[in-house]
Amino acid sequence: MKTLIVYCSSHGTTEKAVGLLSENIAGDVLAVDLKRDKIFFNLQEYDAVIIGGSIHAGEIQRRIKQFMRKHLEELLDKDVGLFLCCMRDGEIAIEQFNHSFPLELRKNAVALGLFGGEFLVSKMNFFERQVVKKVDGVVTDQSNLDIASIMEFVTRFNSRKVLV
Repeated sequence: MKTLIVYCSSHGTTEKAVGLLSENIAGDVLAVDLKRDKIFFNLQEYDAVIIGGSIHAGEIQRRIKQFMRKHLEELLDKDVGLFLCCMRDGEIAIEQFNHSFPLELRKNAVALGLFGGEFLVSKMNFFERQVVKKVDGVVTDQSNLDIASIMEFVTRFNSRKVLV
């Protein structure tokens, strides 16, 4: 089994989650940060695809949205996992998740995950720091990355029924 993890990481939180996924997903795994990596991959070579990103100003990264739009038909024929890193919880986190991923993908996904998030103020630019301070009152690094949710996602993803 070959799994492709496609993600965007702005300050490193999503990358941390992807590291845990990569270490624990069964089979061969290739992780590609659409924001940073210039790796060519053929989606047809993968049995499964995990897509994830984080919320910035209420939206998932543009490159994630573009990837899903471009490859939607192919993705619907694969085992797909979707995850989101965000500092919100409860209904707000669910709304952000639903807004980030197309309904068709959510309905067909074998695993869905809300992984918590981090405010890494030390890695933010001036504008980002000002927004986080004004909106959330945060001026220092804060972590709420949910390792248990990540491992629960791994368990669901690894236990999917594989058609041979």
